[in-house]
Amino acid sequence: MHLLFEESGDLKIATTQSASGVGDAESWQATTLSGKKIKLKAKEVWLRFENSDAHAVMTQANALSAGIDLQLLWDCAPDEEFGLVDVSQEYFGDQASIEQQVALGLALQGAPVFFRRKGRGRFQRAPLEQLQAGLAAIERKQKELEQQQAWQQELIAGQFPATLRSIRKQLLFNPDKNTSAYKALQAACSETGESAAQLMIRCGAIDSPLAFHREMFLKTHFPQGAEHHEQTGIDQALCDIRFAELPVAQVKAFSIDDSGTTEIDDALSVTPLEGGGHRIGIHIAAPGLVIAKDDPVDLVARHRMSTVYFPGDKMTMLPDSIITQFSLDEGGERAALSMYVDLDADNKLQEDTLEIRAERVPILANLRLEDLEHLVTEEAFANKEAFPFHEELAILWKGAQHLHAARQERRVANGLRAEQLGLVDPNALARDFYFEIEERSGDQFVEIVPRQRGSILDTIVAEWMIFCNSSAGHLLSEHGLPGLFRTQKGWGPLRTRMQTTPGPHEGLGLDYYAWSTSPLRRYSDLVNQWQLIALAKHGVTAKMVAPFSSKDASLMGIAADFETCYQAYGEFQDRLEKYWCLRWLQQQGLPKTVFVRHLKEGMSRLEAVPLHIAIPELATHPRMTRAEVEITDLDLLQLSASARVLHVESEPAPVEVAPERGEDDASAA
Repeated sequence: MHLLFEESGDLKIATTQSASGVGDAESWQATTLSGKKIKLKAKEVWLRFENSDAHAVMTQANALSAGIDLQLLWDCAPDEEFGLVDVSQEYFGDQASIEQQVALGLALQGAPVFFRRKGRGRFQRAPLEQLQAGLAAIERKQKELEQQQAWQQELIAGQFPATLRSIRKQLLFNPDKNTSAYKALQAACSETGESAAQLMIRCGAIDSPLAFHREMFLKTHFPQGAEHHEQTGIDQALCDIRFAELPVAQVKAFSIDDSGTTEIDDALSVTPLEGGGHRIGIHIAAPGLVIAKDDPVDLVARHRMSTVYFPGDKMTMLPDSIITQFSLDEGGERAALSMYVDLDADNKLQEDTLEIRAERVPILANLRLEDLEHLVTEEAFANKEAFPFHEELAILWKGAQHLHAARQERRVANGLRAEQLGLVDPNALARDFYFEIEERSGDQFVEIVPRQRGSILDTIVAEWMIFCNSSAGHLLSEHGLPGLFRTQKGWGPLRTRMQTTPGPHEGLGLDYYAWSTSPLRRYSDLVNQWQLIALAKHGVTAKMVAPFSSKDASLMGIAADFETCYQAYGEFQDRLEKYWCLRWLQQQGLPKTVFVRHLKEGMSRLEAVPLHIAIPELATHPRMTRAEVEITDLDLLQLSASARVLHVESEPAPVEVAPERGEDDASAA
């Protein structure tokens, strides 16, 4: 005897070997068609039949079930609960064969839209309204499947479906994995062997690998877009009133920046003193005079935390209208928070002369490094060669030398190596690079120009901005005002951090260091500027009116958020710099022969451009080993390159180690 039964939702046939019990208590030892030994009880069995080939019955039943008209079967079925044998007689007639009965069982089991399960081998037809809703859902699902398959074929053919263009970014960066669009994209990727980004670039949905990297960053940090809203601004009338209230500084100030700088935060001035010596003025753009804590502009700046810099573009912390108003552009008076200190006749700093003022500063010129850097040399100073602000730059240079020497004494006391002032090694890795990107014939090309740190102009800016930040930290600490202090002490991953209480910066050789010289570009500097403005206006009573009080929880949150954003923005800048380095290699034509320096664990850096690539063949060589390699392949999406070593030099050459990004204002941008 053979038995039709259900196991794990599937109908199966077993052949009995022995039986026991009677009636509802009857049970059998049986063997399935696959050879499995099982025990079945009477209540588990749907049908019993004799003298048939069980394998043939199941084969024929599967074939018959595919042709059963489920709508007709539903029409034939009674309203009340029914069994398999009952409905088989209605559908096939009184002489329904066992194959037909099993086929009906398979059809009923696989049609939950038409029939409800009421028990083993028992069913009831679904109400008409539910049946119609179920059939509509099946039809909709079938149409979705057909649409998915059509999208899939378009994607494989290199055409992005027009109906999906509005959600292409969401599909790539934040997809709903249950949608037909996502399933079509994944199926197409599986068939072509491409990643989603590769396929979408090939189909034109994403313009380029560069657009992919940018959009991935925007999705995480600027989901609403990086553009400023036009309504985000300041009360111009209030701004004019506060500007008019400021006294005019009796100085002739000038800034020193590269030609790409549009947010000019700082300027310098040199004023002779009676009896010898000079007064040095460090003038910082003062948006904090008008932007107030928790106003709409502040909320925008606090959300962004910093201007995002990357080759070829930037995303500013503040709206352009505010930058234009407060940038220290030449040709007029600009609102500034000025810090003054005197140098004696020997150009030594008189620390007890330090003072801070909010004022209007006349900006005579915006000097550009590219125009002057090659002219400003020790020989030019000695020969009194003519270039703009010759005398002022000579005084600032002598003061910068004294400031640098004092910091090196502290570095050595902290157990660190003294840095050499003005060291210029053309083979050093401690270089900055200009990424000059231009459009040619509808494509972008990059030129990567090395700029060596350590020139006189570079050192003047760096040392006086470091002094300003150090003095800001000192003033805040001395008057008990909280701020955002940049500290560096000890070793480990948290060696350099932002905190709300004063602390030393061992790397710079300073007791205090509070970023305050870039309030147009960094939120930490704007926060510190608010505190310093309170100090400039109210002196010893500043604690009573300063925006942030001691142990202010919001200030601690700002410190943590700033660290997170600043690190993420730096990583994005590094990522796009790596992209443009790879594009530079691509422009040279592959394969390309270059020289690299091995750093550690098989990671090396190209000498010509700031690109790090993995070269496992150099893993066993000493640090800074120089090698000639051939770049054979690169991937602009994965930001990787393949290299083959051609020649390894016998001895590693000494190379200057690059400083940490952003630890002084000369390298922060």
